[in-house]
Amino acid sequence: MYMGIDIGTSAVKAAVIDETGAVIDQASAPLAISRPQALWSEQSPADWWSATNSAVSDLRLPLRKAVRAIGLSGQMHGATLLDKQHRALRPAILWNDGRSARQCIELEAALPAMTQITGNRAMPGFTAPKLLWVRAHEPDIFAQTAMVLLPKDYVRLRMTGDTASDMSDSSGTLWLDVARRRWSGIMLAATGLDERHMPTLFEGNAITGELRAELAEAWGMSRVPVVAGGGDNAAGAIGVGVVRAGDAFLSLGTSGVLFLANDGYRPNPAGGVHTFCHAVPRHWHQMSVILSAASCVDWAARLCGLPNAEAVLALAESRNRPSDSEIFLPYLSGERTPHNDPNAQGVLFGLTQETAAAEIAQAMLEGVAFAFRDGLDALLASGAPIESIAVIGGGARSIYWGKILSSVLRRPLIYRDSGVVGPAYGAARLARMGAENASIEEICTPPPIRYVAEPDDRLADLYAQRLGRYRALYRHLKDLFVERLN
Repeated sequence: MYMGIDIGTSAVKAAVIDETGAVIDQASAPLAISRPQALWSEQSPADWWSATNSAVSDLRLPLRKAVRAIGLSGQMHGATLLDKQHRALRPAILWNDGRSARQCIELEAALPAMTQITGNRAMPGFTAPKLLWVRAHEPDIFAQTAMVLLPKDYVRLRMTGDTASDMSDSSGTLWLDVARRRWSGIMLAATGLDERHMPTLFEGNAITGELRAELAEAWGMSRVPVVAGGGDNAAGAIGVGVVRAGDAFLSLGTSGVLFLANDGYRPNPAGGVHTFCHAVPRHWHQMSVILSAASCVDWAARLCGLPNAEAVLALAESRNRPSDSEIFLPYLSGERTPHNDPNAQGVLFGLTQETAAAEIAQAMLEGVAFAFRDGLDALLASGAPIESIAVIGGGARSIYWGKILSSVLRRPLIYRDSGVVGPAYGAARLARMGAENASIEEICTPPPIRYVAEPDDRLADLYAQRLGRYRALYRHLKDLFVERLN
């Protein structure tokens, strides 16, 4: 048995797989986000650790006893600042925090070679600009910072006592030389740091340590090895077998991602496309990222007074037709691809006397699909071939949403077994690779296909017309977003 633990934004998820790769058990524990000011998004590292213990404890004890190795995955970019005693100095600043836009501008101006080193533009979600913000606004905290860890690596520290990270997650810090897969002294110096502030780097399938004795006893496990793992998207790709160049997946998690595997380093910072290391050696990937995807469903549930996200999806499906006049811009936390605009805001446009909860639910699903189309076009503009797209994440439960997405993208979408488990499943696969010294080809096979969402030609033509209106809406409102927040 092998265990994967994913430190997500809305929950910590744990999964156990057997030697065939089948998911035997899974559990989760919820997490809350704090938004103390406009553009801010924070979580307490202590909450990650509490939720991890809860999720693991909910797995069946006989399975825990049989686990041979653990893999980790987690939300990317989060700045977890620790002092010399490895105590958290402040709440972690998350991937969807937009406060460091000014620092991004300053960083790009000071380091014209940054995109060549990192393969990416500076965006507020990345870790390095967050440290510049802390240095400017919380100098006492910055002065005490002895180590900066990503969310899953803080949990690793609590599990093993080791400060370690993997290449894929570290790619999202803006401190990594992504082509050479090592820390960049130039990028670290630009934020007043050096390698002493950084964890040791490993490939995603490498063992970084083993469970502390007292934790192993508490969890009812042996002192099993813990592998490096990966950022949530790279781990999700391992889970659905997206490793070969041209293979892609669409993730419907809190955020939304179009992830494309590459067999070499092919940076293209234009249009907000990310270029990162993959979670396995000698592989890279590109991503387009939207900051609000499945989280928009939760927002719609609160807006419409519905009990949960499932009720929103069911309401849209019962309506079962495209929006009439309503258009939704899903920029509830700003946006990355293609706008790189932390000031962008969500908009529900085209309301009429007939607009009710069902119409809002439909417009929300379509708006997220249009945002994914922007991301797809940004990836295609880089010249990257896309041969197939799998679907993962909590939103993958809705086949109705898949019909909308495939029609907007004009591409079939593949739903595979274990797609909903997502990054935790991929982390468990990386654990198996590390424990068995198994090859990429052996482990990273695509799970069986459960369903294929095919584009509806009639819907595709209709949505192609609506897409222009959706894009025009952002263009016309962009300056008003900035004006409102200033």
